[in-house]
Amino acid sequence: MSSPTGKVVINRSMSLDGFIAGPNHTMDWGGGRPLADFVAAGDLAEIASETGAMLIGRRTWEVGSEMEANDAGSVDYPFHGPFFLLTHRPLEPPDPDVTILSGDIGDAVATALRAAGGRNLEILGADVAAQCLARGLVDEILVYVLPVLLGDGIPFSAPGLARVDLEPISSTRSGEATILRFRVRR
Repeated sequence: MSSPTGKVVINRSMSLDGFIAGPNHTMDWGGGRPLADFVAAGDLAEIASETGAMLIGRRTWEVGSEMEANDAGSVDYPFHGPFFLLTHRPLEPPDPDVTILSGDIGDAVATALRAAGGRNLEILGADVAAQCLARGLVDEILVYVLPVLLGDGIPFSAPGLARVDLEPISSTRSGEATILRFRVRR
């Protein structure tokens, strides 16, 4: 479902033991350190510059909002562009910088990809990512593997997701993290 230059990219952090969040969706990657403490700033800036829009699941939005409220700057990501929130409930209070989408995942991806203006659409959230993978809407997966074992939590892949074959694109050391990129094989 690529636009002429933009791709649909699942972007997520993961512990070495395969969890994208800890129990109760906690995103404590180590002593309260945000992702930016693990990944080289230049790499985050480059990935963010390739991103034209984000499609985010409701739970991910709520966890990020709570983290930011409890520790300002903890979800600092150098992205500037439209945010699309996939949800059946409006935000309270409303956020004028967020477009609410509901309904068919294919329509939501198409809307957000158009808004990306030829750059990548970043997919955030386990449920949204699983829906996109199940429908064949994803072009690439980008994973920040962080040097921590969580032992329990939200697994990288949702239970029941059918097999998805991937082609490795790159593996790069970035600060304390390793950035893995995969192309989804069609």
